Amino acid sequence: MQSILITGGAGYIGSHTCVALIQAGYRVVVIDNLINSSSAAIQQVEHITQTKVPFVQADVRDTKLVEDTLITYQCDAVVHFAALKAVGESVQQPMRYYDNNVIGTHSLLSAMTAAGVKSIVFSSSATVYGEPQTLPLLESHPLSATNPYGRSKLFVEDMLRDIYQSDPSWHISILRYFNPVGAHASGLIGEDPNGIPNNLMPFVAQVAVGKRSKVNVWGSDYATPDGTGVRDYIHVCDLADGHVKALNSLSQPQCMAINLGTGRGYSVLEVIHAFQKASGKKIDYQLCERRPGDVASSYADASAAHTQLGWTAHKDINAMCADHWNWQIRNPNGFAR
Repeated sequence: MQSILITGGAGYIGSHTCVALIQAGYRVVVIDNLINSSSAAIQQVEHITQTKVPFVQADVRDTKLVEDTLITYQCDAVVHFAALKAVGESVQQPMRYYDNNVIGTHSLLSAMTAAGVKSIVFSSSATVYGEPQTLPLLESHPLSATNPYGRSKLFVEDMLRDIYQSDPSWHISILRYFNPVGAHASGLIGEDPNGIPNNLMPFVAQVAVGKRSKVNVWGSDYATPDGTGVRDYIHVCDLADGHVKALNSLSQPQCMAINLGTGRGYSVLEVIHAFQKASGKKIDYQLCERRPGDVASSYADASAAHTQLGWTAHKDINAMCADHWNWQIRNPNGFAR
């Protein structure tokens, strides 16, 4: 049985991936500094899987501690989620994002090298494509970024490609996520943002549950069918399954970038209307100016994930909204830090 270190494993995507990996027969160890997450998520993962999950509260920038953890738990691979992830915040605090996301990954890779662990699945983002020149987005699309968050992901991708170029014995899978939403069907884990949510679905959910009065729709004059931004929303459990498939694919040395998306885009207003249907609640919204760094439309060509990993997203926008609402109504205050 392989042992996997999951950085940021108490976070939204990390906790769901813990469940998927344990259910697929992997052992998992979690490192998380709990800046944007809660240890309660690990407790819920243990409840769902009936499995004890070793947890180390630490920052990936603590290179020696990460190295010691890899050795102590005899880890075979790393799934790297630990990162700051808000586009708007990254525009306001670029140095914080470069420190946490880029320097943090450099530290992690140094620890892995010292511990002799050369297999990693990296949590990247569709933001590395920048302003789409063609849609749907293929992995071969030119890479750029329109904000510091996206650039931090692109820098790390380049770092991984350079490492593989210098040492082809590495096993590297770069997963470019589109827009994760939804929650585990149990309602025990889900997205629990600190303060005001930066992403659409948790904000909509908090309006539906009565925590907020209305949704701010950032931009209504894009060249899209209804003028609002279009994104490829993917159920977090489908995304978690993609990490299982990616780990399974690392039997041979490689450095491969793969899109994880549904291949279908939904506008902000379509998401609001779908969430109204799932929740039975009226969701008020206000049209606002565009946010800096946002693009009009972004959705994946996910065919490579199917051919290379044997993975396909299965859940549609209605299931995404229903599961997210189930989490929100059961946990109106999230994990209640």
